[in-house]
Amino acid sequence: MGNFKRVLLCVLIISSLFLTSCTKQGTTPPRGTSGKISYNIGAEPQYLDPGKATGIPEFTVILNLFDGLVRYDLKGEIKPSVAERWDISDDMLTYTFYLRKDTKWSNGEPVTAHDFEYSWKRALSPALASEYAYQLWYIKNGEAYSSGKITDPEEVGVKATDDYTLKVELKSPTPYFLSLLTFTTYLPVCKNVVEKNPDWAKSTTDYVSNGPFKMKEWVHKDKIIVEKNPNYWDANVVKLGEITFTMVESGTTELAMFESGQLDFATNPPPVEFDRLKKEGKLTIEPYIGTYYYLFNTTKAPFNDKKVRKALTFAIDRKSIVENITKGEQKIALAYVPYGIQDATSDKDFRVVGGDFFTDNNVEEAKALLSDAGYPNGKGFPKFQLLYNTSEVHKSIAEAIQQMWKENLGIDCELVNQEWKVYLDNRSKLQYDIARAGWIGDYPDPTTFLDMFVGNSGNNDTGWNNPQYNDLIAKAKNEKDNWLRMTLLHQAEEVLMDELPILPIYFYTRPLMIKPWLKDYISSLLGYTDFKWAYVEGNKQTK
Repeated sequence: MGNFKRVLLCVLIISSLFLTSCTKQGTTPPRGTSGKISYNIGAEPQYLDPGKATGIPEFTVILNLFDGLVRYDLKGEIKPSVAERWDISDDMLTYTFYLRKDTKWSNGEPVTAHDFEYSWKRALSPALASEYAYQLWYIKNGEAYSSGKITDPEEVGVKATDDYTLKVELKSPTPYFLSLLTFTTYLPVCKNVVEKNPDWAKSTTDYVSNGPFKMKEWVHKDKIIVEKNPNYWDANVVKLGEITFTMVESGTTELAMFESGQLDFATNPPPVEFDRLKKEGKLTIEPYIGTYYYLFNTTKAPFNDKKVRKALTFAIDRKSIVENITKGEQKIALAYVPYGIQDATSDKDFRVVGGDFFTDNNVEEAKALLSDAGYPNGKGFPKFQLLYNTSEVHKSIAEAIQQMWKENLGIDCELVNQEWKVYLDNRSKLQYDIARAGWIGDYPDPTTFLDMFVGNSGNNDTGWNNPQYNDLIAKAKNEKDNWLRMTLLHQAEEVLMDELPILPIYFYTRPLMIKPWLKDYISSLLGYTDFKWAYVEGNKQTK
């Protein structure tokens, strides 16, 4: 077993800090699977393919449809799932997973180690062009295969040695590797189905999964309905019979649906109603490891000028935004990595150690920088567009910042609203000037925020490519000493905040409205909601 116990203990301690089991403990769960609930994901998913998904709306649906080698339990601890056990070598470079032999896909076919090998190499393949391929670069030769430096997938360090044994070789020791395995890009897809139909994830009839629930109905731009998967290996613990995922973008509409009983779980309540909802006991504000920010398209003038990017960043009054618009107890962001992530030792927080990198609402410095860039008092500054996805809150924030830039710097911008899938597509293609963005951690480590701005990262939608930054992140990923690793990550963030290809605004919280009869769901600090163990207490219609 080597260092298995020591490594697993480390991961479990980290996981318990960063995944809140917001389970509402109730009485004995009802028998059967008659419970039905509704949950608003807030947008039409761009992809429901685990290898291609990039956003929280997609992740929540996928997490309930699929099961990985490991899974978080109700206590926020990583537990065996499709893998019933595993070994870790003494040098922490080789993981051997032993899969359960009773796992099946929703179509009845067996889930094998070959499916995992196929899925991970598929996610890494240049042909799939997954934006999250870099999450598998921890695997030996994963990055080389993803970037085309090697073309033989057999050289990638993941191999099914038989139907139920998966051997994984890492590039360097990764203490949080088990946490990574809960992420969507590491989930399996059914090789037989995907090879027969490349568009399998776009329809109801061909959608095959291996999780607690299976696809029942998908009405595009309206709802997704999933039902209990009788072929799930742990089906006996699944109490809910059906979940309806709605796609309501308007917070006002969502609130009306919640208060009229059409929604059990609302994820986008309008901040203007927060005071009332708090008084009525309908609003819960949970911690969330994430940052709300804007992206600069650094390939376009004038945003290719660091002075311009700094001027626009410094000229924003973040305190006014969180107090008057978002109202959800958010903290202003004067850096990128949020609070709540452990530094080199468990008693230190990465954000507290790193501190702030600039001053909020520093208008005088902003004016001076803009003048140095050749635009005194905004004179000659070209009109530009600020892109955001459909949301009342995003719109209000954009309008506030638009006014701040006008009053403080004398520059004008046009607001452009697009629905989720179009917005994501234009961002990834750099078809924007400045765009709204938000990042929720994929696992509890600063790397999950910082490695996305490496030049060849699929999630780097800024066009920014800094060799010094790339080198620091690469060194950090290969550093075995955690203190030195964190030092490198702090240095990388310092480079990022000096160059400012992004404009941090605030650190997220998660305001939610949840009906009291919904029990034993898991609300993660990383943004997902898992309903594997959830149930409806009593008859919710009479509440």
